[in-house]
Amino acid sequence: MRVSVVIPTYNRASTLRKTLEAYSAQSGDHRILEVLVVDDGSKDDTAAVVKECSRHCDFIRYLHQENGGLSSARNHAIREARGELILFGDDDIIPASNMVAGHVAWHDKHPEPETGVLGYVAWAQELKPTPFMVWSGLYGPQFNFGFFKRGMQLDFRYAYFCNTSLKLSFLKRNGVFDERFRAYGNEDLELGYRLCQRGYRLLYNPDAVGYHYKYETFEDTVRRINKLYSGWPVFSETEAGQQFLRLVQNQSRPSGGKLKKVLKPLKAWAIPLLRPLCDTHFPLPGWLYGMVFYHYVTPFSSVISQTGGAK
Repeated sequence: MRVSVVIPTYNRASTLRKTLEAYSAQSGDHRILEVLVVDDGSKDDTAAVVKECSRHCDFIRYLHQENGGLSSARNHAIREARGELILFGDDDIIPASNMVAGHVAWHDKHPEPETGVLGYVAWAQELKPTPFMVWSGLYGPQFNFGFFKRGMQLDFRYAYFCNTSLKLSFLKRNGVFDERFRAYGNEDLELGYRLCQRGYRLLYNPDAVGYHYKYETFEDTVRRINKLYSGWPVFSETEAGQQFLRLVQNQSRPSGGKLKKVLKPLKAWAIPLLRPLCDTHFPLPGWLYGMVFYHYVTPFSSVISQTGGAK
């Protein structure tokens, strides 16, 4: 099976260069047929960067469109893709040297048309991620990789289309991205839900590693989640959104044990003191990161109250 890699991009030329260079240096049995870079109306020198990188790597293809959002850009690539496998990346997800080969190997083991593979996403170590960032990617508002085990079948809530591969024929038969989602977030979960309804099996392969080349402060994370909530009105209108809401309302967070109970009455003064530590390399227990983060971010309950609960 040959691979079509999809990289939607918008005004991230410098990071995109690192990403394309990493795809051109893939090792092992990666079987890359093409890397489709979909420029979603960038105003920087994205086109020039792609042209330069393509001189050294002949499988890079440049696709340009007027700004239509992430879903539109991905759908553009789906229409153009020629490989049996399609691997969705991002312009700031830099693949490890064997990432694509890791996806291919698992599809060789699982040739069923409905099987997809989710790889692991870690922070790029050269950016020196804080312990808060690490927690966010493993157990918090970024990703939930800390809860996954090798080979685990994941439900639609974990359909992270930043390091996911699946058979192109299955995708084209069963659905593409909903282009009502123009902003960041929820478009991947919505598609993941529809695919799961049609038999999609998403398996976790921690060896297919992509590195997130982005430094995120505590305030950046709060801002990103609040921005994510702006897409809730559209998501709430879908069957996937309603099912997501039911699952969220039924889940409980880790308690944090006796120490958390002791500190609970002291939250009013403790949280402002703990907040600056989230941007240092001094590690805190995960439940403390959660307590501080969910104190400052807009409560999800107030977001859903504007659209109503699960139907």
